[in-house]
Amino acid sequence: MTAPLLIIGAGLAGWTTAREFRKLDTQTPILLVTADSGDFYAKPSLSNALVQQRGPAQLVSTAAAKMSESLKVTLLAHTRVTALHPLTNSISTSQGDFSYSQLVLATGAQPIRVPLEGEAATQVLSINSLDDFALFHARLTPPRTDGRPTQVLIMGAGLIGCEFANDLAASGFGVTVVDPANAPLAALLPPEASLQLRDALGALGVNWHWGDTVKAVRYTTPPNSASLTSPTQGAALQVELTSGVQVPVDMVLSAIGLRSETALAQAAGLVCERGVQVDASLQTSAPHIFSLGDSAQYGPGLWHAEAAAGSTPRQPTGGRTLPYVMPIMSAAKALAATLVGQRTEVVFPLMPVAVKTPALPMVVAPPAPGTPGQWLSAEPGLWQFNDAQGLRRGFVLTGSQTPRRGEQAKLVVA
Repeated sequence: MTAPLLIIGAGLAGWTTAREFRKLDTQTPILLVTADSGDFYAKPSLSNALVQQRGPAQLVSTAAAKMSESLKVTLLAHTRVTALHPLTNSISTSQGDFSYSQLVLATGAQPIRVPLEGEAATQVLSINSLDDFALFHARLTPPRTDGRPTQVLIMGAGLIGCEFANDLAASGFGVTVVDPANAPLAALLPPEASLQLRDALGALGVNWHWGDTVKAVRYTTPPNSASLTSPTQGAALQVELTSGVQVPVDMVLSAIGLRSETALAQAAGLVCERGVQVDASLQTSAPHIFSLGDSAQYGPGLWHAEAAAGSTPRQPTGGRTLPYVMPIMSAAKALAATLVGQRTEVVFPLMPVAVKTPALPMVVAPPAPGTPGQWLSAEPGLWQFNDAQGLRRGFVLTGSQTPRRGEQAKLVVA
């Protein structure tokens, strides 16, 4: 019996790899192992579901059973992978051991959690999956019995923090955002655009605490079973900031970033840095094992001489993680070709990111990290990033300028 293509992870990266592979190979068995239900949903929709009045069930676009049937995939749902065994081409799971012909790690990323003081620190939520969103949604509803808006404090004014702040404020919730920077999306945007976003979200009622972080989360009322699943009347939590400011809230949401899930790969001896290090063909340092999506760190070069028709390989180092939708789609298509024997190096096109903040619509195509240069304001709502040689390396569009993403993308030098 032919050993299957084995995919770990049922997020966008895992299911898209299965779909692209099936376009090229309809016969090789596929085994997909996931710790969750395997239902297919768009992860970016988690941060704008409230204003659309969509609950967890409404976010599922295709049930796991239908995905499995249409792609001829054997699905092991609610199954934990405990170890990878590269020497024997097998894995260990909570349901036993399984062999593979080729293995794809689509294990995603985990929210970064910082240590906090206070007995209620464990009540801080992060939203990185449908299950996370279901818990968050349950705690938001029903509304407070005193008629006042439920108060949510968000740790982090990055992409996800700003999107949730917009969604919550536009849905009638009280929102406070705490960030050590001095403006939202400070690492991605030119200062003027960042201030525009700050003011637009402020107009929705978002309260900002800049240059500050959360120090402790404590209960203001004795915890009980009800307080752990839904807001109680009056502020249930007291958040202490490092500045000493005290903020009474009902819920704390951490949105300070993601860290690639590398535990399995590291334990198996695969090279990992910020993510599972892959080469230009998405192969890891172990033969027959590949990775993509939030778990991967995309680097140049090739691991193995045979991959380059006998040429001396250049060991991949550095590279970047790309926790966005478009890189996953490009990577899955290239990987599928490699998996059927047509080794293909992934080439990422310019991939502008649409920031889901309706208070100020934005499209961001940032320069590669570390690129020397400066942001220039070309006209209202349009900023362009030029490098030290004067070449266009990125752009930002806001408000009515966002439809110009295609036009501006053509001006960026790859």
